[in-house]
Amino acid sequence: MALAAQDIEQIEAIVLRVLAERTEGKSGTVRYDLELRERFVRVEEELKHQRELMLEGFKQMEKRFEQMEKRFEQVDKRFEQVDKRFEQVDKRFEQQHHEIMMLHQEIKVLMRWGFGALIGLSGLIVGLFRLMV
Repeated sequence: MALAAQDIEQIEAIVLRVLAERTEGKSGTVRYDLELRERFVRVEEELKHQRELMLEGFKQMEKRFEQMEKRFEQVDKRFEQVDKRFEQVDKRFEQQHHEIMMLHQEIKVLMRWGFGALIGLSGLIVGLFRLMV
């Protein structure tokens, strides 16, 4: 079964058309692959940029934490100073309390002597009046 020239031309046209469609399809896939690669590159660059931003943010947060830590240390020192001041005031109040108690004791002794002197003097006066009468 021999093919006619017209049949051969027809087969060539079909093969060429199929090959063209296949290469077109492949070039479409190649184009799609290139687009995907470009997208991947853009996404990777954006991720790299985001990572850099995150690292910078972490550095700033670290600095902020250090500043906060220093501030807390200053507050701790201030509390220690206030605590020392309270201790000084407490000692002073204890001294004043002791002094007041000593004064109270002295007043009690003076009142006893005064009361005893008053009783003794009044007894003496009553005794003198009885002797005279």
